[in-house]
Amino acid sequence: MRLMRTRWIGVAAAAVMSGQVACAAAAPRHEDTSAARIKAIVEKMKTLAPNERAEQRCNAKALGVITREQKGFRPDEIIAYAFADVAIDKDRVVARGAAFRNRGEWYRLSYQCQTADEGLSIVSFSYTMGSRVPKDQWAEHFLVPQ
Repeated sequence: MRLMRTRWIGVAAAAVMSGQVACAAAAPRHEDTSAARIKAIVEKMKTLAPNERAEQRCNAKALGVITREQKGFRPDEIIAYAFADVAIDKDRVVARGAAFRNRGEWYRLSYQCQTADEGLSIVSFSYTMGSRVPKDQWAEHFLVPQ
């Protein structure tokens, strides 16, 4: 199990990378701040190793898609390797043992994701949500409360 691995992606970064953040033109008085924030997030993503960048980008996509497609869900955290190692082959990420936190509860998740542009954009993404993870399993899988 990878204990020292980067596992947190900020909600703001996830929102930007998943396309949830409104265009800077929609809020002209914050245009410089929004553009600077997006640029800073993209630059930070570029400092990650290619596999880590692709995984984090796919995690951000998962957060955004679940928020948009699953009524009542607003996930704030995802761990791609909670129940199984992540398989990464160049620009393809397969996370069959992922988990995401929604309103203080953890749920199982499986996703497949194809990236491009050195892991900064998503070509395709599919997922399957699983059941809620019982609290007595959280510690074993590094699932933390809020």
